[in-house]
Amino acid sequence: MVVTGSKSLYIQVLVAVAAGVALGHFYPQLAVQMQPLGDAFVRLVRMLIAPIIFLTVVVGIAKLTSTAGVGRIGLKAIIYFEVLTTLAMLIGLFVGHFVAPGVGVNADPKSLSAGSVARYIDPKASPTTTEFLINIIPDQIFNAFAKGEILPVLFFAVLFGVALAKVGERASGLVRGLDQANAAFFGMVALIMRVAPLGAFGAMAFAIGRYGIGTLGNLIYLMLAFYATCVVFVFVVLAAVMAYCRLSLFQLMRYLKEEFFIVLGTSSSEAALPTLMEKLENMGCSRPLVGLVVPLGYAFNLDGTSIYFTMAIAYIAQALNIPLSPAEWGGILLVLLLTSKGAAAVTGGGFITLAATLGTLAGKIPVESIALVFPIDRFMSEARAITNLFGNAVATIFVARWEGQLDHARARAVLARHTAPEVLSRV
Repeated sequence: MVVTGSKSLYIQVLVAVAAGVALGHFYPQLAVQMQPLGDAFVRLVRMLIAPIIFLTVVVGIAKLTSTAGVGRIGLKAIIYFEVLTTLAMLIGLFVGHFVAPGVGVNADPKSLSAGSVARYIDPKASPTTTEFLINIIPDQIFNAFAKGEILPVLFFAVLFGVALAKVGERASGLVRGLDQANAAFFGMVALIMRVAPLGAFGAMAFAIGRYGIGTLGNLIYLMLAFYATCVVFVFVVLAAVMAYCRLSLFQLMRYLKEEFFIVLGTSSSEAALPTLMEKLENMGCSRPLVGLVVPLGYAFNLDGTSIYFTMAIAYIAQALNIPLSPAEWGGILLVLLLTSKGAAAVTGGGFITLAATLGTLAGKIPVESIALVFPIDRFMSEARAITNLFGNAVATIFVARWEGQLDHARARAVLARHTAPEVLSRV
């Protein structure tokens, strides 16, 4: 089995994205009817994420000779995530402050209405920190699978994998069976990837047809500044991390070109999660480490979303002519370090967290002011998702090198070829 069903998949997805943009621009009424294609593709992928994470983590941990390695890997991953997401927030704050995209908007706070963003400012929409931590423990494991909740599934998988590792040889038959089931699920991923171009076409056509490129107005400045900041973060910060690992970011990006265009078309980094895990394993990162770090990264390592948070808050404060002191910004960063964890890696998830963060500012900035960035949130989601994708790929490589679980020679050879080789046999 190969990582992707076709070497030309990324070309097909690119063509589909371009076709979606053209249809959305010239025939918007027809384009909005293409939404089910994008929604169906994302749902096809999401239905496999929970079982793939469960099987990969369980089998990986069960095969570890020392279960102590699980906690060590998780701790190192969390340390890396905290450092990089904090840096991403600071970069977003710096750009938002000095570029000042909201200056001159002069929005009237009294004119703001919850309106179409009411569901985002519902205080029940975002749990408290305590509730978030408690919700990691599933009350019913089958509910976690049914809802596709990554962290509860991951929590249960770690416990189950550790239990199997402690049982030892008596559980070897079950471990082999789970390993074979995992191979079957990745086979399903290969089948689903064949319709990725249709999904990308439908999602992009709907986005352009519904919102239109010309409706962005003055917000185009904020959007361009955000895209530029994400580009700088990827090509400076992530490139530096890859250089530390003695690998090339440009080669990694070419290696993940299919995932890039899938995320671009669907605005969901989750759509590329299964194949991302497989490709990272193929290039030399150990399988247990990939199974643990990548799912954790999708909840805790959202670099693009972190940049978006501070830039959006800076824009809103400037648009409302509300100055924020260094102490208030420090408080915002501390809040974001908590509220951003578990922000969904799907379209709109960051918007919910943004509303929850504004709600902690003691009324200085009305929560309803998120309506100021709502019109372009959908267009900014592509940059968020793509930055999150590459951020999690680099994070996994870094932690693998830190742990001594990166086959550096294989990684260099695979990345130099720019395409994925045959998948290593799953043993």
